Amino acid sequence: MKRNVMLFAAALALLMTTAASAQTIALKVNVPFSFIINRATLPAGEYSVDSVDDQGRTLAIRSLTSNTSNLVISNSCQSLKPVGRTKLVFHRYGDRYFLSQVWIEGMNSGHELPANPREKEVAKDFSMQEVVLMAKR
Repeated sequence: MKRNVMLFAAALALLMTTAASAQTIALKVNVPFSFIINRATLPAGEYSVDSVDDQGRTLAIRSLTSNTSNLVISNSCQSLKPVGRTKLVFHRYGDRYFLSQVWIEGMNSGHELPANPREKEVAKDFSMQEVVLMAKR
């Protein structure tokens, strides 16, 4: 009997973890500076960020002014407590900005974009500053 209870608890914990990591993203944000995702430099402007797969790992970053779109694979990241507002976190090196994280209000798990080779190269010459932009769901 105890074994069945333990198996049920383990299965429930696994199910809850999977559900929490598969959050759907649909938000809009005004980015006042150009920024880099993968190998693309995107201009300042209004953007939508949407999850496009069942796991919520693949994000589509779309410019609402130029109708261009970029796909990026994100990793899960955690916070000790749920975030207060939906936000995008950028890493700034000098005058270059790299999209780093996407957080959804009320969640303690977010989406982290891996540092690309361009960011690693720029990081050798400049110290990193975090820039946070609030977004609308």
